[in-house]
Amino acid sequence: MNAAAQRAEARLTGRHVAAMFVGGFAIIIAVNVTLAINAVRTFPGKETASSYVASQTFDADRAAQDALGWTLDVTLGPEVLRLAVAGPDGATVRPEIVTATLGRATTVADDVSPDFAWDGTAWVAAIAAEHGNWNLRIEMLAADGTHFRRRLPLRVER
Repeated sequence: MNAAAQRAEARLTGRHVAAMFVGGFAIIIAVNVTLAINAVRTFPGKETASSYVASQTFDADRAAQDALGWTLDVTLGPEVLRLAVAGPDGATVRPEIVTATLGRATTVADDVSPDFAWDGTAWVAAIAAEHGNWNLRIEMLAADGTHFRRRLPLRVER
């Protein structure tokens, strides 16, 4: 076979370019659809039923919560969750726990409600937490009736 025949066989035609163009866009569309499906499947849900209604008292609620002057010391291990609350003077505070949820940031599949027990200095709950990032979403009630809400990012090391 001569050089001219070899060049004729390896020619880039309009059909080749069109096929590459369509194939490239097909890959982009397939990746986008896959990412969108996974994003919707792993969406953990809403934080509040109505953000507008929640915003009406947000500043007042935050000011009341900040006025408590509480400091939280939270530790999470593979088998225990410990929550200690200290007042502005450093003294131990024993608030009532209204709700508590320990879960992953990206899914509700691993959410658990810890069964806290008071040990004299802190709230302690036996849990089974695998390594990785966790969130503790907690609402407590002060003795004066002030609600204290917090989302605390935690990490369990390997």
